Amino acid sequence: MAKTKSVYFCQNCGYESAKWLGKCPSCGEWNTFAEEKITVSSKNGTRERKRDAALPKKLSEIEPLEEERIKMPSSELNRVLGGGLVAGSLTLIGGEPGIGKSTLLLQNILSIRNKKILYISGEESASQLKLRADRLGKLSENTFVLCETLLENIFDQIKKVSPQIVVVDSIQTIASEGIESAPGSVTQVRESAVAFLRYAKESGIPVIIVGHINKDGAIAGPKVLEHIVDTVLQFEGDRQYLYRILRSIKNRFGSTSEIGIYEMVDKGLREVKNPSEMLLSENREEEMSGIAIGCTVEGIRPMMIEVQALVSTAAYGTPQRSVTGYDHRRLNMILAVLEKRAKFRLGQKDVFLNIAGGLKIADPGVDLAVVAAVMSSNFDIAVSRKTVFVGEVGLSGEIRTVTRVEQRVAESEKLGFETIVIPRENLKGMKDKFKIRIVEVSKIEDLLKFLFE
Repeated sequence: MAKTKSVYFCQNCGYESAKWLGKCPSCGEWNTFAEEKITVSSKNGTRERKRDAALPKKLSEIEPLEEERIKMPSSELNRVLGGGLVAGSLTLIGGEPGIGKSTLLLQNILSIRNKKILYISGEESASQLKLRADRLGKLSENTFVLCETLLENIFDQIKKVSPQIVVVDSIQTIASEGIESAPGSVTQVRESAVAFLRYAKESGIPVIIVGHINKDGAIAGPKVLEHIVDTVLQFEGDRQYLYRILRSIKNRFGSTSEIGIYEMVDKGLREVKNPSEMLLSENREEEMSGIAIGCTVEGIRPMMIEVQALVSTAAYGTPQRSVTGYDHRRLNMILAVLEKRAKFRLGQKDVFLNIAGGLKIADPGVDLAVVAAVMSSNFDIAVSRKTVFVGEVGLSGEIRTVTRVEQRVAESEKLGFETIVIPRENLKGMKDKFKIRIVEVSKIEDLLKFLFE
C-alpha cells in the first residue's frame, strides 16, 4: 500500500536526507534543504527492480551509429548544437525571464515546414502564443500548441499527436499527479525531466525543454537536471543591449566552446553573422585615448572586441578598480606587472575597464589590448584604431604566445586592420602568408616602445 513520508532535498544539488541539515554534505551550500512529501509505492520502501536487465557487451562488438540530426533554420543555433538537433536527444535552454528563450524557439519551429511539432506551454495561453507568432510574422500548419502542466495529460496528447519534435516551456511548471509536492520543486523537476528523457530515448524524438535560472545565474532546480539532459544551452545578454548570446555549457554531441549571437529586433531575433559589428563602436574615425582593439576566439570564431579603459587620479584617497566584462583579478595582476616591471605608478590611480558590447571575456589573449588601453588612458595618447593587439601577459612582464593566432591575424586582415601586435615567434615564419603588417613583441617594454615612440 502506498504511503507518504517527508524527505529533505538540497535545492542546489538534489541531495536527499531524512532530516533537515544546515549545510549540504554534497555541494557544501548552507540553508538549501527544503521538506517535500513523497509517495512510496513498494512495501519495503524501495523501488521495484525490472526483471529484464541490460546485459554487458564488449566495446569492440558495439556497432557505432551515425547521429541523425535535424537542421534548424537558425545557423547560429545549429553551430552551438554542433550541427543540428540530434534525434532522441534532450536539450535544456536556460536564461533569465524575458531574455528571449520562447522567441528563439518559436521563431525556429515555425520556420520548420516538414516536421510535426508539439509546443507545450505551461506559462502562456494559446492566444498569447498566437499573438507572439503573429508578431514574428510566421505561421505553420505543422505546429501544435498544448497549454497543459500535468505530466500525465501531456503524454496522453503526445501519443495522439505523434510529433517529430517536442518543446516544453518550461520544465518548472510541469508536475506529476503521483508526486505530492508543488510544481518547480526538486522532486517534480527531476521526475518530469527523467520522464521526457525516457520518452526521447525510447521514441527517438528530440525534446527541447526550457528552464529558468536563479539569482546566481545557474539553472534553477536541482543540479542533477543538468546531468540528465544531453545538451545545456545558456541564453544570456544584458537588458541594456539588444544583443543576445547563446552559449553551450554542456553538449554530448558537439563542442562546448561555440557561441551564437543574435540581435533583438521588432520581429524577433536576427542572427549576427559578423560579431565584430556589435563589439566595435560605430565611431571609428575619431581616435580617443583609452581605447584599444583586441581579438578573442570563441570556439573556432575569431571576434574583434573594443577594450575601453579610464585611468584617473584617485579622488577619494582609496584607488578604485572597476571592471565590466573582464576578470577583476586579472586586471589587478596586469596593473601589478606594469607597476613592477615597467615602473608605472598606478597604485594611487583609479582604473576603470570595460569590454564594449556587453560581452564577458575569459581569453588571456586579450591581455595585450588591456595593457594598451590602460597605458593609452594614463598618458592620454590615442592608439590607432587600425591596430589590433593579441597576447597574454606573464608575471615577469613577458608576452606569452596565444592559441589560434593564424585565425586572429586572418580575421584582422579581412576586416581591414593595418597592423597587428602579436607575441614574438608566435607565427614561426608564416608572416609571408599575410599582407597585414605584423609587429612582434616579447616584453611589456617592447609594447610601450611601439605605442609611444
